[in-house]
Amino acid sequence: MAIKINTPLTRDAARKLKAGDSCLISGVVYAARDAAHKRFCECIAANEPLPFDIEDSIIYFVGPTPAKPGEAIGSAGPTTSYRMDAYSPTLIKLGQTGMIGKGKRGPEVIEAMKKHGAVYFGAIGGCGALLSKCIKKAEVIAYEDLGAEAVRRLEVEDFPVVVVMDSHGNNFYETGPANYLAQNK
Repeated sequence: MAIKINTPLTRDAARKLKAGDSCLISGVVYAARDAAHKRFCECIAANEPLPFDIEDSIIYFVGPTPAKPGEAIGSAGPTTSYRMDAYSPTLIKLGQTGMIGKGKRGPEVIEAMKKHGAVYFGAIGGCGALLSKCIKKAEVIAYEDLGAEAVRRLEVEDFPVVVVMDSHGNNFYETGPANYLAQNK
């Protein structure tokens, strides 16, 4: 049974999630990719404000396609997350509690997640058109010049994810296959 998560995602709530948990996220999630993450860190280094409150936020690593008439957003599948690895520890330290993407994360990101209480959710790549149905509203809030990579405020409803890496260092990419193999000997 899926765990229902309503944003904002507090550190306490993030720490309760375990690798392998299926979740449905509802509320506000921010969309940003590597170009926006680089700008976030430049803002932080210059003591300038970020375009949204990073505290207890979830960032979806996505660069959606343009919306068709009558739709909130176009196809919105996850981007490979390691592109954000150089930036994620800084944002996690400042209060970000969730990330949504696909693929593995580096050791610095995992250590920041453990130290500060954040989780990494996986969304299924190749399902961008289906995932976009869970996005009820999308609004560009910063860096419009980045086009598809502009920062967006997304209102999501029952957005399906799996906890891939939890705040305790557990990694579903490792434990999931091991458990499957153990059960199917």
